[in-house]
Amino acid sequence: MKKSKEPKYLDEAFALVNQQTLETFLKKHKDYGKGNILDMGELGIAFRISEKFNRIKHLLMNGNKPSNESIEDSWIDIATYATIAVLLKRGWFKKLNVKK
Repeated sequence: MKKSKEPKYLDEAFALVNQQTLETFLKKHKDYGKGNILDMGELGIAFRISEKFNRIKHLLMNGNKPSNESIEDSWIDIATYATIAVLLKRGWFKKLNVKK
């Protein structure tokens, strides 16, 4: 995450994290497209979140330092998947495209 000025308020901090979640989604969506989500739907998202959660749990319980992405990156991924799941449930993920 880009280092920015520390937020003064919780709602500002929440907005900053949500902005990072959006940036992560847009970056990864360029590489993956919609197919990986639409193939397995909500169940696939649940599995992906489970994998990320188990990775975090393993690292925290064993005190291991991650070799690749940070624990914070994994939390952002979970937030991104959760948002995608809501979009999918509402029918928006399938029918809408990213603004160019």
